[in-house]
Amino acid sequence: MKRRDYIVPIVMGLAFALPPTLVSARISADKSVKSCDDDKAGTGNSTLTHETAFVCDRLALNREARRRHFVELGPALRGLKKQVRELSDGYEFQFPSDPKTIAMVAEWAAGERLCCPFFDIQLRMEREGGPFWLRLTGGKGIKQFIRADGAAWIRQ
Repeated sequence: MKRRDYIVPIVMGLAFALPPTLVSARISADKSVKSCDDDKAGTGNSTLTHETAFVCDRLALNREARRRHFVELGPALRGLKKQVRELSDGYEFQFPSDPKTIAMVAEWAAGERLCCPFFDIQLRMEREGGPFWLRLTGGKGIKQFIRADGAAWIRQ
C-alpha cells in the first residue's frame, strides 16, 4: 500500500460554530479495511485502502439550519459547557444533564454530523443523574483540527 499526502479544502468554523472561511490543510490518511466480499470468497486476508477526505460539507445545512447551528446552538452550548477533557484523539465536553441541554446537544450533534462527517460523535449520560458528555474524536489530524478551529470550545 502506498501512502499519499493530499491538499484538501477545509471549511474552518463549520465544526465549532465559528464564521466559515475557506482554508487548506495538508493531511495524510491511510486505512486498511476488510472487505465483506473477502469473507464470502474465503480469503479473509485481503484489504482495501480507503483514503478519507478531511472536508466539511458547506451545503449539508440549508440557510435556516446553518443559522440555528452556528448562531444559536453553538454559542449557547459553549456558554453551558462545564468541563473539557483532552483525549488522545479529540476532546470531550461536559454539559448539564437536564433534558433541555441534552436536546440542544443532540440537535447540534445531528447538524455537525451532516456538515463534518469525519468526526466520531458520541453523547454519553452517566447513571444516576451523573454528568452528560459530548465526545468529538476521529482519525489522524482531528484533535489538531478541534484545537485550532474550536479554541473557544476548549477554553475552560
